Amino acid sequence: MDITTLAALNGNIATVGYGLAAIGPGIGVGIVVGKAIEGISRQPELQGRLTTQMFIGIAFTEALALIGIATGFIFA
Repeated sequence: MDITTLAALNGNIATVGYGLAAIGPGIGVGIVVGKAIEGISRQPELQGRLTTQMFIGIAFTEALALIGIATGFIFA
């Protein structure tokens, strides 16, 4: 194999790796939203507070995905 083929193969593997790594934050966001809805349905008077905490949790979870893609660009 020449260097061009290896570079193309490495780029394709990195893309697949990030795609697999994005599954984790997707599952995490689903769990955070599901638990927030469950909490709101149990205690509707806490809707404002739970919604705020849900969005903070989503932001932290999505930050992991952004860090993953940034490290892909840094180390490529």
